[in-house]
Amino acid sequence: MTKYRRLILGALCLGLLATSLLSIAAPAPAVEKAEDDKAFDRARELFELGRVIFRYSRMGSHLFFSRTLQLHRAVREIGPATALSVGLKVDAAALPPELLAALRRGEVDLDDPANTVALIELGAVVGVIGDIARNGRLHEVGITCALCHSTVDDSVAPGIGLRLDGWPNRDLDVGAIIALAPSLRPLADSLGVDVATVRAVLASWGPGKFDAHLNLDGQAFRPDGGTAAVLIPPAFGLAGVNLATYTGWGSVTYWNAFVGNHEMGGLGTFFDPRLADAEQFPVAAANGLDQVANDHDVITKKLAALHFYQLALPAPKPPPGSFDEAAAARGGLLFRGRAECARCHVPPLFTEPGHNLHAPEEIGIDGFQASRSPTGRYRTTPLRGLWTQVKGGFYHDGRFATLLDVIDHYDGVFALGLSAGEKRDLVEYLKSL
Repeated sequence: MTKYRRLILGALCLGLLATSLLSIAAPAPAVEKAEDDKAFDRARELFELGRVIFRYSRMGSHLFFSRTLQLHRAVREIGPATALSVGLKVDAAALPPELLAALRRGEVDLDDPANTVALIELGAVVGVIGDIARNGRLHEVGITCALCHSTVDDSVAPGIGLRLDGWPNRDLDVGAIIALAPSLRPLADSLGVDVATVRAVLASWGPGKFDAHLNLDGQAFRPDGGTAAVLIPPAFGLAGVNLATYTGWGSVTYWNAFVGNHEMGGLGTFFDPRLADAEQFPVAAANGLDQVANDHDVITKKLAALHFYQLALPAPKPPPGSFDEAAAARGGLLFRGRAECARCHVPPLFTEPGHNLHAPEEIGIDGFQASRSPTGRYRTTPLRGLWTQVKGGFYHDGRFATLLDVIDHYDGVFALGLSAGEKRDLVEYLKSL
């Protein structure tokens, strides 16, 4: 028995030794990634892809801006100085070191149209993507989300610096840029007006404004004669925010699909039966904008990553020293207390969680812009990063020149009885967000 026991033990030892040797010689089987690691990898993938889409995807818009409006022909004739004057921005990170140095020394001819084309070829004009022929001639141009919803930090020169994604470009004169197009007849035909009227409407917008409703309802001016265009909003600080536009049309991803198809003139798929209402949206109904389907859809597959990237963009914090900290602390107490601002601007979102819409009479203003939306209401605007939106004023149409004007308005509407000092404290608090 002892003999057999020794044989068995010996065999076990040999087996263990062989197993050990095999484990050393053969690679270990791959360990499946934990689910949270997979989710993290997916998040990184979506963020990086979304950033590329936000900055560089023209969504097929070159077909509208070049083949329909022929805008590239006008772009070929303007120098960088003119481009900068209508609010276009240059990404310094896309410039070769020698060109960047020459710009700093003032050695680049900013009146030479060839330099505009060269900047587009480098991918340095924020929100503008062009195709350059072998002979160096620009033959197509399209736009990206970044055209309106990014700017630069002016670290090299005014209009030239590092990108600030999500910031509203309140220098951008969209109307002036579109008016450069040699062929505005297609726009005039879709609106049922003449080209001279289209040019007058575009000229009325001014810097930092755009009218995304014009091609839906054809209303170019408010009852008081002012432009119906609204301020370009930020695309940052939207995580957790239900509705994404001034009048709450839909979510961020809804608006991406809407803009990609109807404002950029891209190639995608879009469905919103509300736009078939010929009474409220006569232009949209006449042009079939309620239901769009392109066989070559280049937009829909990009919506998920684009949405993810935009939700990841934080509202920028105000620079040190840009507000009075003691006054802001007092203002915060007022905001959450007697001034009752937090009743609607609920921290930390600074809008209502849920259905964040109000009737015009609830906030003491006219209903013109709300009436252009299916909701008939105004969204409670998130307040973080207000300091980046000073240019052009506040509210959807910039009707209030300063934050103090906004506070004065609500002080009157709600009979708050705020003192001048309390109002100043509230202003400093809003600047601190």
